[in-house]
Amino acid sequence: MFDLDKWAEIFESINRHKLRTALTAFGVFWGIFMLVLLMGAGNGLFNSIKHEFSDVATNSIWLSPGRTSIPHNGLNKGRRIRFDNSDYDFLKDHFEGVDEITGRFFISGDRKVNYKDKSLSYSINSIHPSFKTMENITVTEGRFLTDKDLATYSKVCIIGDIVKKNLFEDEDAIGKQIIVDNIAYTVVGTFYDIDDWVMKNIYIPITTAQKVYSGNKRLSRIMFTTKGMSVEEVTKIEDEVYAAFAVRKNFSVKDRRAIWSDNNAKDFEEFAGLMFAIQGIIWMVGIFSMIAGVIGVSNIMLIIVKDRTKEIGIRKSLGATPWSIIMMVLQESIFITALAGFVGVACGVLIIGSLSGIKSDFFRTPHVDLSVIIIATVVLVLSGALAGLIPAIKAARINPVIAMKAD
Repeated sequence: MFDLDKWAEIFESINRHKLRTALTAFGVFWGIFMLVLLMGAGNGLFNSIKHEFSDVATNSIWLSPGRTSIPHNGLNKGRRIRFDNSDYDFLKDHFEGVDEITGRFFISGDRKVNYKDKSLSYSINSIHPSFKTMENITVTEGRFLTDKDLATYSKVCIIGDIVKKNLFEDEDAIGKQIIVDNIAYTVVGTFYDIDDWVMKNIYIPITTAQKVYSGNKRLSRIMFTTKGMSVEEVTKIEDEVYAAFAVRKNFSVKDRRAIWSDNNAKDFEEFAGLMFAIQGIIWMVGIFSMIAGVIGVSNIMLIIVKDRTKEIGIRKSLGATPWSIIMMVLQESIFITALAGFVGVACGVLIIGSLSGIKSDFFRTPHVDLSVIIIATVVLVLSGALAGLIPAIKAARINPVIAMKAD
């Protein structure tokens, strides 16, 4: 039940100690404000990491040929390792843990792409059909490249939505031909990717690219995914593949520069562990800041109880119960803590909300989870009660006779 007299006493008590109360409230405000702000910033950092991994399969391994750095079997170091289609077939056919697999043949530099009277420069990439799954590409119109396209060396392509918009505008691109390096390619599909720069790419069958641009069957990179494996199992198959290629290419298995291996499953786990540690530090900083604020509230309540000793003694002599005295002090403590805390939460949420549109490589769409706000609210109420508990118990134990004699 709402007691107007009690609230009048609370505001009168606060008014008597304006500066102390304001400084104490600021301590609580700052603690919860920093917690919300740091949690939002931490989410922004984590979102940027998730975004970096969102356009690749996190259970994938990328293999890129390098140079040997250790002499082996009479061969000097510095020998260049090369991949070709037989290595792709070997990896695909000899390892049960391999799920999706694609090769890459890099075509250097941007190429001039012509359609009607338009001439623009774009990156041309050659791939296998499994590239769609591994890079989380979404086909928006038409189809993706197929095994039949590779087998027949088809001059077909799939273009990013930005390429489609720039070259074709509102015109339907499917079935139309574009000219790349004086070769006509038929557009069979368009695609969307979360990164704009990816949608400026044009993908063609890898066999076609090898025939047109190199005349051989070399590969610049091999990428594959593993199915339903833990990070430890993915790492194990990575080691097995590396050992097999060491024998196949005649280099030392200890030579980690002969083939550059990038384990995205391990990388993602490491980043996730780092973010977990950062979030733990954020919670520790926020909680300790709040504890400092709670101690301040407790101290101000002790001062208030001391100043109101005679008043409390009169109340008890007139029949006030210890419980009513405790509730009087607790109510004031909870009010100061909750009010300062709610303002801190509101300010933190407003600032994070104003930054929510940021999208960069290292900081992306920061936000504060609803669960954090709920937890902070519960902690505030409990903190207010805890801060006022000791002063409240002390007030309840005041001897009315002694209190009446206090100055």
